[in-house]
Amino acid sequence: MALVTESKKSCSVNPLKMSAPLGASFAFMGLESCMPLMHGSQGCTSFGLVLLVRHFKEAIPLQTTAMNEATTIMGGDDNLVKALLNIRQRAQPKIIGICSTGLTETKGDDVDGTIRLARQQHPELADTAVVYASTPDYVGAFQDGWAAAVTALVSTLPRVGEPRRDGVVALLPGFHLTPADLEELRETIEAFGLQAVVVPDISGSLDGHIPDTWQGTTIGGTPRADIEALGGVIEVLAVGEQMRPAAEALQSRCGVPYTLFDRLTGLAASDAFVRRLAELSGREVPAKLRRQRSQLVDAMLDAHFHTGNAKIALAAEPDLLWAAGSFLAEMGAELATCVTTTRSPLLERLPTSEVLIGDLEDFERSAEATGAELLMTHSHGRQAAERLGRPLFRLGIPMFDRIGNAHVRMVGYRGTRDFVNAVGNALIECIAHHGPDDWPLPAASLAAVEAVPPAVAHVSAVIPRRRPAATDPVTSRSEP
Repeated sequence: MALVTESKKSCSVNPLKMSAPLGASFAFMGLESCMPLMHGSQGCTSFGLVLLVRHFKEAIPLQTTAMNEATTIMGGDDNLVKALLNIRQRAQPKIIGICSTGLTETKGDDVDGTIRLARQQHPELADTAVVYASTPDYVGAFQDGWAAAVTALVSTLPRVGEPRRDGVVALLPGFHLTPADLEELRETIEAFGLQAVVVPDISGSLDGHIPDTWQGTTIGGTPRADIEALGGVIEVLAVGEQMRPAAEALQSRCGVPYTLFDRLTGLAASDAFVRRLAELSGREVPAKLRRQRSQLVDAMLDAHFHTGNAKIALAAEPDLLWAAGSFLAEMGAELATCVTTTRSPLLERLPTSEVLIGDLEDFERSAEATGAELLMTHSHGRQAAERLGRPLFRLGIPMFDRIGNAHVRMVGYRGTRDFVNAVGNALIECIAHHGPDDWPLPAASLAAVEAVPPAVAHVSAVIPRRRPAATDPVTSRSEP
């Protein structure tokens, strides 16, 4: 059992953590025709916008209520109502997702009451769903904001008493799953003849495609009608401990049972997911999945020569830390350093001696002290890797110095195979290769090499030939 400690420094140096409002905004971006709205200052929204644009290399729809000094003191109700009306008029979204910030939470704005009053006074908002998630910056981290937004969605929009739809399941993914991960899980679910409703579905909105037409809101994602019909699914499949509150909220509202998978990276974790799908569908595991499992086992066999006893320093949000760290430990690696952003019941179960809730400065110092061979975190760890002279395996959000981030996968049989191959290759690059200096020459050889060659080397164009002798029995002749 790991000891979970928290850094007590006066300030954060090179922060690992990202804010909860940004996590909630990210969740709302997985909904079709949605406009995320941060209720706070313009700076909060601008920072989040730039971060997501740099990670996905895509246009990111994100609005703000633009609170200033006066509205912060007097209350931001008017700003919120004006923002709702302007967004409704200009972008015409089907859903507006509101995320609070530390500014408005500290002031104590009654957002729920403001939304109800706005609906009474402005009937034009009747056709627009408004979902509010309380996400103060000073509580939790990125995954907590995502979880709060999804919990607010399933607590607000699904209709109660929806008839059951055979063969339809709901997938509630954690923030740490990429668009490629969601595509992998959807394909696996459909292989059993089931239909998956993914909430939220960033594989439809942030998968790196070029739309046919421009739209001011999110393009792709989960349709509002599918969220409203969530009460009719036969089961909810939640991925990540952060999704437990959302799964419980949907069960409480609509009576839908759920199964929680704390991770889907690894052989045993993928087996559990496939086994549950076989039970829900009543079908045998398809041949292609059996083949993918065999490929994963072979990849694990190939990689374990390099991951065994390798010291790895890992810094990530709790659910991502758990998924990657647990599988690396199964592959024989030593989790020399584990740093995370916020509390989670999974942290104590990590196969390491200590988990520190801290920043990337703590990560760098611990990695140096433990002699870690490979660093794993997002792109802000690149300075630490350079100073320590260790390779950096980029993991999580943000990865602004790489492209194709939406297409990285590490769940299921194929995703785990890709992950273990990538880690194995990164460790192979750490192996020192021999050079000429590793085998010193003897003194005599070095002296011969250092001898000064002649200034001019000349070879005659005429090839001298031996003249035959007069007594040569072969070439000489006697006169008659």
